[in-house]
Formats: sequence, C-alpha cells, structure tokens
Amino acid sequence: MSTSHAPPGSPSHDMSPKSASATTEDRDDDPDAPDLETLRPSAARRTRVPRWLRRTTGPVLLLALWQLLSSTGVLSADVLASPGRIARVAGDLIGDGSLASAMGTSLRRVALGLLLGLLIGGGLALLAGLFRVGEDLVDAPVQMLRTVPFVGLIPLFIIWFGIGEAPKVAVITLGVTFPLYLNVYAGIRGVDARLVEAGESLGLTRRGLVRHVVLPAALPGALTGLRYALGVAWLALVFAEQINADAGIGFLMVQARDFLRTDVIVVCLIVYAFLGLLADFIVRSLERLLLQWRPTFTGR
Repeated sequence: MSTSHAPPGSPSHDMSPKSASATTEDRDDDPDAPDLETLRPSAARRTRVPRWLRRTTGPVLLLALWQLLSSTGVLSADVLASPGRIARVAGDLIGDGSLASAMGTSLRRVALGLLLGLLIGGGLALLAGLFRVGEDLVDAPVQMLRTVPFVGLIPLFIIWFGIGEAPKVAVITLGVTFPLYLNVYAGIRGVDARLVEAGESLGLTRRGLVRHVVLPAALPGALTGLRYALGVAWLALVFAEQINADAGIGFLMVQARDFLRTDVIVVCLIVYAFLGLLADFIVRSLERLLLQWRPTFTGR
C-alpha cells in the first residue's frame, strides 16, 4: 500500500507546525508584512457595561417617572404618595423605632414558620421519595391538601389556636410546606437511575446511596423549592398579620389603611420586597456555594 506525500506547495504542507513557526518568524523580520488582527467573538467586542448599573437602571427610571407624575399632579397624594414623601415617612418610622420593631416581629414569625415548614415538608418529601410505602401513605393526602388555599384555612386556625401568635405561624408553615415537599420529592424521584446503579456496583449501602448519590442529586431541586417557599412565606405573612395583630409590618399596614396613609402602606410594601429580595439573595448564595460541582449556563 503506497503512501502519498503532499507536495511542498500544498496547503497541508504549509499548515505544518514548523512551517507556521517559520512563517511567523519571517513576518516578524519583514517590516512590510501586513499585521494580522486577532479575531474575537462579537460578545467580547461589545462594550462591557457593569452589571450592577444595568440592573439598577430600570428601578431608577421607574422612580423618576413616578416622581414626575406626582410633581405634575397626575398622581395625587390621596391615590399614591410621591417618592420624596415616602422617603420622609420612612425616615420618621426608622427614627422613632417603630419600623425596626415591626421588622423584628415579622422576621421572627417568618423564621419560625419557615423552620417548621422545612421540617414538615422536607421530612414528608424524604419519606415519600425514598420509600414506596411512604409514597403510598403520604403523597396522596399531601396532593389533596395542597390544592386547598391556605388563606381559606385562617378561620379554622383562629378557632383551633386562638388569636395569638399560633395561627399566624401556622399560616406561614402551611404556605411553606407544600412548595418544599413538591420540589424535594421531585428532586429525589428525578435522580438518574444509572447513578444509583453505579453506586450499587461500587458497593455502597442504602444509606451510602442516599447520602452520596440521591441527596446531592436532589439538592438543586430542594434549593429551588426553598426559594419558592420563601416567596410564599412573605405572602402568607401579609395574610397572617391581618389576624388581630398588634405588632409587625402587617399591623402598620392595617393602621395606615384605617387612616388612609398611602405613604406608610408603600413603605411597608417596600420593606416586604426588600426582605424577600434579601432572603432570595441568601438562598442564591447557598446555591453557588453548594452547587459548585454543577456547571450551568449563566447567559450571554
């Protein structure tokens, strides 16, 4: 079988490493040789605007439009207070300590309800996800209960627990439990069976499979459920603090509603949004810390 060699002037001969190196050296020695521009992707050639600036542009423009409408009288103070007025009211609430006290009370309620929801929802999901008997006993009742609006259970909670802190925490707990259950259960049942088979072939026991294969693979779904549960927790708090509350952000909103203080109501809504954004940032930081082993697409 004969072997053909490329002629000296062929492309394959010219593209050899030695020839490319020689060509580069000749180009460096020849001042008349044209300069070659290194090609870069179009995304790299675009002007890089700081991400924090892009993310703050929308809210700043919205505030500017809001202030403009208030200054021109399109938005009256009775309908919606101006941003300047809201900033002054927020400063007054911070100065007299009422806002800090209300935030502390609301945070305690959310923290307790979230903890109970994590224990109940996560425990039920582990029971139903890891064991077929647990699925038969747990999944159907949970799927039935999650279709019942948790806000509609507030009258029952008042009858069962009174009008103290218990019904407020119970509403938050119920709102948190179902998102956690659904996402953790789906994460466990979504583990690739080939990973389990590989673990068994390596001699892992059932406990080892759960610890080293199932739970790490289900962790992304669990963190997604936690983010969703936190959003529901703040929504449930709004309803919970309407139950004969004498402290908390919801209590400030009820008082402001009675006196037609739209500025105080907007301050409370901003506080709710800030606390929810802070909680979401914490969970996203946990995702980056705990899921470093999973490369994901971050956009272009």
